[in-house]
Amino acid sequence: MNKMIDVQKQKDTREVPLKKVGIKDLKWPIKVMDKEQGFQHTVGKLTLSVDLPSEQRGTHMSRFVEIANSMDSLNPKYLEELLVRMKERLGGMVAHFKVEFDYFIRKESPVTGIIAPTDIACAFEAELGEEFKFLMRVDVPVSTLCPCSKEISQFGAHNQRAIVSMVVSMNKLVWIEDLVKVAEESGSCPVYSLLKREDEKYVTETAYLNPRFVEDAAREVAIRLDNLDGIDWYSVDVESIESIHNHNAFAHTEKAYGK
Repeated sequence: MNKMIDVQKQKDTREVPLKKVGIKDLKWPIKVMDKEQGFQHTVGKLTLSVDLPSEQRGTHMSRFVEIANSMDSLNPKYLEELLVRMKERLGGMVAHFKVEFDYFIRKESPVTGIIAPTDIACAFEAELGEEFKFLMRVDVPVSTLCPCSKEISQFGAHNQRAIVSMVVSMNKLVWIEDLVKVAEESGSCPVYSLLKREDEKYVTETAYLNPRFVEDAAREVAIRLDNLDGIDWYSVDVESIESIHNHNAFAHTEKAYGK
């Protein structure tokens, strides 16, 4: 049998290095750490890449899938080891990994105590060049009630769902559940998958007694993240999915590195 030509290793003469080459939107079963149950299984959307020197024509795309096929539980320590292997297998100087996934938290309704899962959109993003970098993103739905609407109305006030998006860099393990708690304490009221009438009454009245602008929520999140052990840096985005406007409102802040 004739030896097959490795076209990817052919020399390229265009002298254009590429910062990232790889695969994206690969849906894959994954296992992530769960604060209460140890682990939970979910489905992730993966992006894997390495840099490519100017003299090399292409990378070996199948090796990214082989690496995905060997994955164990995803956490910062393991991802650093995975990126080391990726650099060795693909010959890159810098390796990148990103996974987006739904994480499920079992939440108890506030009055009736019925437990139902709530999905939280999350992402891990890791890079290994000369040093390892890891970021975690958590998007948490909360309820916000407008302070201005409450102040100027004889009765009632408009409220809506808002999404609190936090990206954090850690120096020790910070659980997804911890960030969910930060977001829910910063809005007017948490949201739930399952509510009975007694629960709806509680949620409605709690939000009314705790009005928050989108600006208020972003500042509250920042204060809580400043006080949360293990976080080196963060960015916060709060987007209000407005119920009486044909646009959304948002607020953004982030912590300066080294502060």
